[in-house]
Amino acid sequence: MKLSGGVESALHCCVVLTTTTEPVPAARLAELHGVSGSYLAKQLQALSRAGLVGSVQGKCGGYVLTRSAERITVLDVVTAVDGAEPAFVCTEIRTRGPLAMPPEACTRPCAIARAMAEADAAWRAVLGSITIADLAEGVDEDFGPAALAGIRTWLHAPQTAAGPPSAD
Repeated sequence: MKLSGGVESALHCCVVLTTTTEPVPAARLAELHGVSGSYLAKQLQALSRAGLVGSVQGKCGGYVLTRSAERITVLDVVTAVDGAEPAFVCTEIRTRGPLAMPPEACTRPCAIARAMAEADAAWRAVLGSITIADLAEGVDEDFGPAALAGIRTWLHAPQTAAGPPSAD
């Protein structure tokens, strides 16, 4: 299965948003992830349309998770960004070519379509069993508990006109 790069960015943003209850501006999330603001805005809009993040307007505005990280799955994010369509779409090739079967003879999906549907269902089941909270826990396991705390501090540190906050 090939997913768009937007899925990766959206998943990272959701994990980052677990670190705070304060809204995080899209520009700040884009800076943290080293992507353009307009690119990330599209992913955040998709998450917002799906009800996974909420947009808070105003000077202290930004994005927040709309529900607990335990209630948002990786599949929710994938579906929000890339859609719910299966990766494989059968075009019923059996009905074409010199040995074509009549459409009425194709009463059940062929072995190829069945295998692909089974793989799609398995892939979705796995992604549906992993939550954003699980991913955040994985960050702590991989990089230590200070990693997400450091991100939270960075997100809310005052910014200067000259660039990101200093390490002082």
